[in-house]
Amino acid sequence: MDVYRKELIVSKDDLDDLNHVNNVRYVQWIQDISKEHWQHKAPTELQEEVIWVVLSHHIEYKSAAFLNDPIVMTTYIKTSTGAKSTRIVEMIHGKTQKVLVLARTEWCLLNSKTNRPIRVSDKLKDIFL
Repeated sequence: MDVYRKELIVSKDDLDDLNHVNNVRYVQWIQDISKEHWQHKAPTELQEEVIWVVLSHHIEYKSAAFLNDPIVMTTYIKTSTGAKSTRIVEMIHGKTQKVLVLARTEWCLLNSKTNRPIRVSDKLKDIFL
């Protein structure tokens, strides 16, 4: 399994009215790391042939993060069947190692020209699994 990792520091713009990271920001980070992993690993020609769309997000918020907290995010593809892939994103506090967020997102692979679902090929699975 290919794990992609990213680190960030919580900024003032990430906070909500309770002064902890806004839930919407976590969703954005899930989207961002997923896209970065795809762009980092997939060959350019493949990125031009296909696109991914979200079918569902399941997010567990385990603990809050606050201003200047270091966050370590990891993501990987858990399974791919037919046109669907399940991606896992985990976020932990960089100092305490406390789990902040666990997310499971179902993605659907589409042909970029027709916007119709297509099977995840063995070639694509080999890149990420």
